Amino acid sequence: MSTPGGEGTAGHSVLESLDREECLELIRGGGIGRVGFDDGEGPTVIPVNFAMDGDAVVFRTSLEGRLNQSLATAMTGTAIRIAFEVDEIKPEERAGWSVLLRGGGQYLPDHERPGFPTVEPWPGGERPVYIRLEPHEVSGRRLRPPEGDGSG
Repeated sequence: MSTPGGEGTAGHSVLESLDREECLELIRGGGIGRVGFDDGEGPTVIPVNFAMDGDAVVFRTSLEGRLNQSLATAMTGTAIRIAFEVDEIKPEERAGWSVLLRGGGQYLPDHERPGFPTVEPWPGGERPVYIRLEPHEVSGRRLRPPEGDGSG
């Protein structure tokens, strides 16, 4: 882990870069993340429940969903460029972390789903479309509380 700019000044949190493995470990358990993509109207971001499949992120969406519509307009077998962000913020501690994955999003075929960790969307309604993001780039940052603030 490297610390850009060295240690923070008194009262300021310290920002650290995270390597790929640290990033993947933080999100390994799944949860809630945000998918960023161009829906034809411009950049958009939507929250989704996700699970991990190795280093890939898998989530579900509806047939009518913006992301599915973007994939449906792409050529068969191609991936669309998407970004995926997960974070944990603790404002009271002036601390937290953020992980960003970028790569190609593709449909996850039915035959690849057996044995895969369950992705349970929180909202009601059908979400039969599974999408897998194979990250080409993984980056992250951690913000540590200021030194000597007692929350360490």
